[in-house]
Amino acid sequence: MMEERNPLSCAAFQAQLPELIGSGEAIASHPHIRSCELCRALLADLETIAEAARQLLPIVEPPDALWEQIESAIKEEEGNPGKN
Repeated sequence: MMEERNPLSCAAFQAQLPELIGSGEAIASHPHIRSCELCRALLADLETIAEAARQLLPIVEPPDALWEQIESAIKEEEGNPGKN
């Protein structure tokens, strides 16, 4: 009976999960997640892991002068083509 309410198998849903996460779609509202306790638990675990990773490796904004330094280094390298 669960099959009729939830035609997407766990394996099929989990195969789509990376794409769903990458799309920014609200996965919690996906019909399979609403009806499948196993995949809800998997999603909760993945969210916990992602949050832990963000804590370990926070996003750091580069300094304002970085692009100027990169541009300067490129110009310098172009001026000295034989130098490595």
